[in-house]
Amino acid sequence: MHAFLAAVQFLTRVPVPGGMNRPDADRSLLRAAVVFFPLVGGMIGATTGGLIWIAAHVWPPTVAVVLGLAFEAILTGAFHEDAVADCCDGFGGGWTRADVLRIMTDSRVGAFGSLGLALAVLLRIAGLTAIDLPTMVAVSAAAGALGRWAGVFVMSVVPPLPDHTGLSKDVGARVGPRHVAAAASLTMLAAAWYAAIDPVRFAAAVGCVVMASLVWAYYVRRRLGGITGDCAGFACYLGQLLVLLVAAAHPLSAWVGS
Repeated sequence: MHAFLAAVQFLTRVPVPGGMNRPDADRSLLRAAVVFFPLVGGMIGATTGGLIWIAAHVWPPTVAVVLGLAFEAILTGAFHEDAVADCCDGFGGGWTRADVLRIMTDSRVGAFGSLGLALAVLLRIAGLTAIDLPTMVAVSAAAGALGRWAGVFVMSVVPPLPDHTGLSKDVGARVGPRHVAAAASLTMLAAAWYAAIDPVRFAAAVGCVVMASLVWAYYVRRRLGGITGDCAGFACYLGQLLVLLVAAAHPLSAWVGS
């Protein structure tokens, strides 16, 4: 239970007791908490999707989606959005490993970070707007869960940077196949509704997330030699976007007909 509460505390700003707030808690609790990241991500996604569903009965779809994402940003503290901006700045503006890491740790946001984050958020708005309202909660929950699983997966296949501090060093070194498998089972639990109503698109989304996570992990390892917390957060956001893109894509019959 404390590991689940720690996952809630880490991924959101919800003031729950226990977890990392215990007097005897330490960073090692986060190693157990990563298993619950997809479940918490699914809960965040379902909450966002539910708010969009409600708001869409009052406002146009785009307004409803923006309201939902604004609420999610408050709920999570724009945790993964910050990682997207940092990674776009670092990998976009840095030529050497040292440059990338220096730029990523800079609190200022540059042109690459601003543009990358803006495009990522706009793509998420467009994807959510294109989804049928009756499936909004199911798709949003699945996106939140699969996105967080992608972050856990990347941490399991790329070692943390030995000369870097943060989540990746405290947690990533201990995340292995057992954690990935346990996180996958909770991902399936959070995404079960979407898997039931549209198994083909769900399977396609899973395949896209796995492939993109492998490519991102390879790229990060080649450029940096290890992973940082921002890189894991970028994987989470990328996973969410891919689920939405698959859900919003035209059916295969439309491709053949065209």
